[in-house]
Amino acid sequence: MHAHPRLPSRPSPSRLMSGVFLMLALIAAGARAQDQIEIIIRSNLGSATQVVMPQTRSFTIEGRGEAVVIEKVEGRVRILDATATTTLEVSLRNASPRQAEAVLLLPVPDGAVVGSFLFEGASAEPTAQVMRRDEARRLYDAIVAKVRDPALLEFAGYNLIRSSVFPIEAAGTQKIRLTYEHLLPVDGDRVDYLLPRSESLDRRAPWHVEVDVQSKEPVSTVYSPSHTLETERRSPNHLSIRIAESSRLDPGSFRLSYLRERHGVTASLYAYPDPKIEGGYFLLVAGLPADAVKARDEDVAARGVKREVTLVIDRSGSMAGVKMDQAKAAALQVLEGLDEGEAFNIIDFSTTVSMLAAKPVEKNSKSAAAARVYLDMMRAGGGTNIHDALVEALKVHETTEGRLPLVLFLTDGLPTVGRTSEVDIRELVEKGNPQGRRIFTFGVGHDVNVPLLDRLSDATRAVSVYVNPEEDVELKVAQTFRRLSGPILANAALDTIDAQGEVATGAAVRELIPSALPDLFDGDQLIVLGQYRNGGGEGGHAPIRFRLAGEFLGEEKVFEFEFDLESATTRNAFVPRLWASRRIAYLVDQIRQAGAASGAAPHVANAPIFDDPRYRELAEEILRLSTEFGILTEYTAFLATEGTNLSDWNSLQATCNSILDGRAVQERWGMGAVNQGVNFNEQKVQSKVNYQNAFVDEKLNRVEIASVQQVCDRAFFKRGAQWIDSQLVTETAAQSEAIEPDETIEFGSAEHIAILHRLIEQNRQGVLSLSGDIMLRFDRRNILIRNTTPTP
Repeated sequence: MHAHPRLPSRPSPSRLMSGVFLMLALIAAGARAQDQIEIIIRSNLGSATQVVMPQTRSFTIEGRGEAVVIEKVEGRVRILDATATTTLEVSLRNASPRQAEAVLLLPVPDGAVVGSFLFEGASAEPTAQVMRRDEARRLYDAIVAKVRDPALLEFAGYNLIRSSVFPIEAAGTQKIRLTYEHLLPVDGDRVDYLLPRSESLDRRAPWHVEVDVQSKEPVSTVYSPSHTLETERRSPNHLSIRIAESSRLDPGSFRLSYLRERHGVTASLYAYPDPKIEGGYFLLVAGLPADAVKARDEDVAARGVKREVTLVIDRSGSMAGVKMDQAKAAALQVLEGLDEGEAFNIIDFSTTVSMLAAKPVEKNSKSAAAARVYLDMMRAGGGTNIHDALVEALKVHETTEGRLPLVLFLTDGLPTVGRTSEVDIRELVEKGNPQGRRIFTFGVGHDVNVPLLDRLSDATRAVSVYVNPEEDVELKVAQTFRRLSGPILANAALDTIDAQGEVATGAAVRELIPSALPDLFDGDQLIVLGQYRNGGGEGGHAPIRFRLAGEFLGEEKVFEFEFDLESATTRNAFVPRLWASRRIAYLVDQIRQAGAASGAAPHVANAPIFDDPRYRELAEEILRLSTEFGILTEYTAFLATEGTNLSDWNSLQATCNSILDGRAVQERWGMGAVNQGVNFNEQKVQSKVNYQNAFVDEKLNRVEIASVQQVCDRAFFKRGAQWIDSQLVTETAAQSEAIEPDETIEFGSAEHIAILHRLIEQNRQGVLSLSGDIMLRFDRRNILIRNTTPTP
């Protein structure tokens, strides 16, 4: 490989759209303009016939031949305080029988400076530089005018790094490596890193990205709304982070933020403005002290919240054999994981209920030995008395005071003995849990009442876990219990306050999700989503103020935060999308719970649910949010089906209602209910964008939808070769109006460039990058962007 020393060139300020107007002139001027295009391209790209843009794909400049393939991208990022050094290694393959000459064009953040550029093979010394903004626009727009590929428009308006020409041998491969540096934006205690990448679902080259973060201050937490992370903390100030293997194909820019620790809980706010709701959406992320667990373990006075764990084990006849053995092994693992001084009990049930002790006992060598004997003697047989088992688990005990009470409830069947009504069992937990026990439910197999188990956990700040027949009960219980180590913040509550510190009325902030905050354990972070109104409720851009109160490391603490809304931006499009996703999960569960069995209807409520206007309203909101944000679940996946008439809102609502009734209401147990429980428990805590609209279907297979594209802050539905803006569905079809264009605009026309100009200013240029014609809602008009040549 060849290296080039750093070129300390920076883009000079100029008008953002100077190049766009050039493109307009070039395309409109006809044959003479083509000569000008060639001059601009050749003066910048030399002999290159290919342009490689790792964030999207490769393009052939001459419009013929086969573009080189980007096989994978490996990124290594080193962040020292707020300065990032990014190294990208791009693996390329040339499948054609001719050598390719290529250049690298890399969209980069403002202020980027080239460190080095390398590639394999002997050649003249390679170079790379950040182009001046006006030069970058002229080159980029000349390429767009030449290639006429809408995919290029996604990065219009970006700064560009341009390399010298490099070869890719016929039927050969090439690796290029580029390093650049830039200062990271800082918002209060939050430092943000962005690696641009296409949002298109068509881009399938994996990205392997590793980030090393070193900070002068301890790092409280790291957060990515775009990708699943694997994080290793090397010290309070040093973290190693990588994109998880399951997330390497996820589209969209890689976004990473970390919070520099302040005293106690550290928090930050992302805001997205939305005039439609007279305010916008926000995401609050909060992290715990980096060394909270270490301090607790080393300082007796700071050992914080101890746990009281009650294991409730189903020993009915259906648990006999391997399931029973695994349940016992899981219980032993939980006992081993408890610290000295923490408390536990074992309750087992079938037709009747038994227990190790009348009340929880402190863990010591004697009580642990007694528990092992008790588990060894446990035998399966009889029915399933869930109600009475919960009665015993929820009894009030003085030993619970000062401890965080956790219940691990494991069952493999439906209630068959005692009070079997789903409503009765649910109300027992909702109304008869004075000590606030968290009930983590484990459904073993498919013959469990899934909505019931979900309600027991969701109503008590816990989660449900489902164990498929081929899965190991012990492993699933152990994985959950490991997450419950080191309680740091318990019984937390979040209030909006005014400038005087008084609790506000709710006019400033509404629709908070979750409404009840979870407990935070070692390594957890808190994410709260909601809507803000009128700049915080005090007019203009007044700040939002929050008070977070709870039991922090064993002591009652209060933390107050103030966030300025001036930084609200449409670049934070992930915020409303995550809010909508969680909101949909909540609404669906309200409908699921409405189908609960009662004494009058021993299995499922008989009355048609959507005869009730309350539930019709919930279903209408589910459909509206799913359509507006392009968030599809198993209940709204029909929207992506070719042939579904997006212009007929009444028909769409009828279909949605039918699926919700048949699935969410009627399916209470079986594989088709378990998959709904899995989806609910994932969606209600979703913290990263789900571009692929992935979910688990009724056969427990993972499903992805490619015909709905989330891009910028819009969503598009594919019909044939055309993409339809979701706003056309929610604003036009919902008003019983046909989705028809008010105007048709050709790619590269003056009108097309004018729209591109406006969209760049709004950070929405990506909506013009879709492959195929685009039906766009713009300035209250339906605009058909024709990217394809009409068939004669």
